[in-house]
Amino acid sequence: MWTVFNFLPLAGLAAAFVAVFAVVTGRRPGNGVYKCAVGLALAGAFVVIWLNLAVGIIGEPDNLANLMYVGVPAVGGIGGVVARFEPRGIARTLAATAGAQAAVGAIALAASFQPRMGLAVLNGAFVALSAGSAWVFERAAGASARGSEGGPFRASIHDHRRQDSLGKWT
Repeated sequence: MWTVFNFLPLAGLAAAFVAVFAVVTGRRPGNGVYKCAVGLALAGAFVVIWLNLAVGIIGEPDNLANLMYVGVPAVGGIGGVVARFEPRGIARTLAATAGAQAAVGAIALAASFQPRMGLAVLNGAFVALSAGSAWVFERAAGASARGSEGGPFRASIHDHRRQDSLGKWT
């Protein structure tokens, strides 16, 4: 049975993630695509950490194999700092995070730590969160390169056209 003391670490973790969101997105006012990408990446990391602490992704929470999952959000956090929270750098970092998550999932599946289908689906969802966030960061990089937000679906990372001094698109 869960008590209030079980929810205190969760509340602290949530507060820490909200603070990180505020600090990281405060550097880029007005870029909604970037904020969406940061929120998606932090949500993925939050769920991995929370599940690992609360119930353990592989068996029980005290199973040492769960320590593999600590490295996955660490890849994203360290990579974000190294990339200086620039969208294109974080997109690459989150692609690496998705790869790390897939590797952890493959190791867990190969070692048959628990029922394979549930573990595969859960790891697939984590990989999708990281990969989806990387894609949105790429969109944010394209929007910031053009100097406007452009909306989450109008900003194309493949649009290399520019206006010349006469206002013509090249």
